[in-house]
Amino acid sequence: MANSAKPTILFTNDDGIRSPGLWAAVSAFRGRGRLLVTAPREQQSGMGRSMPHYSEGRIFPYDAPIDDGDCVAYAVDGTPAQAVQHAVLELVEEQPALLVSGINYGENTGNGVTISGTVGAALEGASLGIPSIAVSLQTPLDLHKSHSNDVDFSIAADFTWQIGSWLMDHSTLPDDVDVLKVDVPWGATSKTDWRLTRLSRRRVYWPTRPERMALHDTGKLGYQYNSDPAAAEPDSDVYALLNDKMISVTPISLDMTSRTDMFRLTQIMLGKVVLGQ
Repeated sequence: MANSAKPTILFTNDDGIRSPGLWAAVSAFRGRGRLLVTAPREQQSGMGRSMPHYSEGRIFPYDAPIDDGDCVAYAVDGTPAQAVQHAVLELVEEQPALLVSGINYGENTGNGVTISGTVGAALEGASLGIPSIAVSLQTPLDLHKSHSNDVDFSIAADFTWQIGSWLMDHSTLPDDVDVLKVDVPWGATSKTDWRLTRLSRRRVYWPTRPERMALHDTGKLGYQYNSDPAAAEPDSDVYALLNDKMISVTPISLDMTSRTDMFRLTQIMLGKVVLGQ
């Protein structure tokens, strides 16, 4: 893509290039800059920030389903994080001013966010110095991993534009904030309020046991919703989204170091402190 006075805005997701959620986000930024979409060719949910060696990395031009001369799209054989790398290394001549990952079918909250390809792509963008947001819309479980047109992304797309535009204009965030993770409740309206939250330590979706007769039979793991949001930490994303039905905005850091007393932990590990005293 040639250099332009307009900023480049990079879009990706984990639901794949054909996802209506992705294109709702792209459409929201029409007129804001040069729109570059590099998303996986196929469904890549649950890939986190993975870089599997078997990804072929082939890149195919894709006809964007929106009428915008500033939008260029590519489908990538790879994970969401790999799609970001291909974009930065091969498809842009200037650093993107913003990375938008999503809009995902299904919320990404609690301690399961490291599984999310939506969040993983945003973390990859942040690691390359791009201001990044990861946006997810709470949807019924049976619509996860779908491209259903029964999902209304308009409110989530509008909030994505608000947060993304603000980040482009105020890109100086605290040093320990690398990604803004946004989760929008099902049924949100233009009057739905938002809250700055922490990442909950609770799990929302739990793995389900494969159904098979023998261990060598095919046995895919599944997942099911199993959470009491009212029992989550009151300042958390789980509580805000699932209990209070508010938009959750969670600042995430690439520094995954535990917030602990390093001196005390050192003493414990050296055996100089007896646990419980």
